[in-house]
Amino acid sequence: MKRSLVTGGHGFVASNLVRALLERGDAVSVLDLAPPPRSGLVLQGIASEVELLEVDLRDVAAVEAAIGAGEFDVVFHLAAQTLVGPAMADPTQTFEINVRGTWGLLEACRRADVPAVIVASSDKAYGPSEELPYREEMRLQPASPYEASKAAADAIALSYRPAYDLPVAVTRFANIYGGGDPNFSRLIPEAIAAVLDGRRPQIRSDGSPERDFLYVADAVSAYLAVESAVGAGGPGAGEAFNAGGERPFSVAEVLRTIVEVSGTDLQPEFLGTGNPDGEIDRQFVDSTKLREMTGWRPEVELRDGLIRTLDWYRDHAELRPLVA
Repeated sequence: MKRSLVTGGHGFVASNLVRALLERGDAVSVLDLAPPPRSGLVLQGIASEVELLEVDLRDVAAVEAAIGAGEFDVVFHLAAQTLVGPAMADPTQTFEINVRGTWGLLEACRRADVPAVIVASSDKAYGPSEELPYREEMRLQPASPYEASKAAADAIALSYRPAYDLPVAVTRFANIYGGGDPNFSRLIPEAIAAVLDGRRPQIRSDGSPERDFLYVADAVSAYLAVESAVGAGGPGAGEAFNAGGERPFSVAEVLRTIVEVSGTDLQPEFLGTGNPDGEIDRQFVDSTKLREMTGWRPEVELRDGLIRTLDWYRDHAELRPLVA
């Protein structure tokens, strides 16, 4: 039986990954803080099926002890401060979690000789670029604290392959969405919650920024594809991999689609001009490398993914934010 560790396992994407690992028969441990009120593991109904290691990622000694004792076959590192706004407001904490935390985890994996390590970077690590789509060989040019934290962790992770022969890869995925995301500061869950609650969706831009969207089930299958390329001396060790939805959509397009599939006539309110501070105007990744190495490709188109996501939040009304 394969032993897998997922950091940040209470989170939206990580808990979906944990479920997929359990379904394939892995013994799964989760390294995270104490369970939050809306743990993804609880929402998935799998909290009792995993070993929870309550460790703060910033506690280097505790991380090393947990990984050293686990004899893990693969480590998926998804724990992070994932929001642009909080990173702008408090870059120090973001760097502590995303950069120092990743370095500590890599050291623990190196000392424990973990056979495969997958570190979640982000398409945000590329920074603003006039050349799109992003390709893995492009230079990382972060221009905000969040982007810088992911770019730094990305570079540190990849350095562990030539320096220490650690079988590590990084993932630079597009914006991941789907049912169960508790962060209603994000475009899709907030807009869906709004239409379900009879409110007009509000957006901080003029709707022109473009994003690449990846349904959560496709993100999970991409993580597993990367793992298959890294383990057992595979060609993916020391590599970065993009994964996205094959084409970008403007914020306005996304909102119009949400309104359409909801069956309402609640037209969006655009409260800003251009792009909000600290965010990239246009983003789109090229997934060719991952597809050619593993055969992976996204299966869920945006419209279908939005329907699935809307249905999930309709069925879980108690999890939508209360609005006065």
